[in-house]
Amino acid sequence: MQWHDKPFSELTVVELYAITALRERVFVVEQNCVYLDADGVDPTSRHLWAAEALVSATPVAQSTIRAYCRIVPAGTKFAEISIGRVITAPEARGTGLGRELMRRGIAACGAGPIRIGAQAHLEKFYGELGFVRASELYDEDGIPHIEMLRAG
Repeated sequence: MQWHDKPFSELTVVELYAITALRERVFVVEQNCVYLDADGVDPTSRHLWAAEALVSATPVAQSTIRAYCRIVPAGTKFAEISIGRVITAPEARGTGLGRELMRRGIAACGAGPIRIGAQAHLEKFYGELGFVRASELYDEDGIPHIEMLRAG
């Protein structure tokens, strides 16, 4: 597994396509959410992902993203820095890759508090990474969410 951490301006077209494809596959198709993924936040965010190299005859399919998140600057989504669009590809779930992604994302955020908007059913998962519930339950695109905060 290869790890990548890049600002938007350094993403290649192929990397951006692969990131978008995974986000649509999970958030739009699997979770059946109709929402605008291109929310204007990507250009100011850092993008962190794990890719598995593939052997392929086509030049586009040189790697497959197995886990991804974006690190959003403080003052963009929340007052604090945040981690969002956290995804583990269906075929990589249960391998510990999502936990490793979050550990790397937390480290990439540096010192200070981190706020996330988490799907409510993942409260225990994020709690094990040091996040605590910081809001009442709210609906986002038909899915129950909560804000969670990790002290810096």
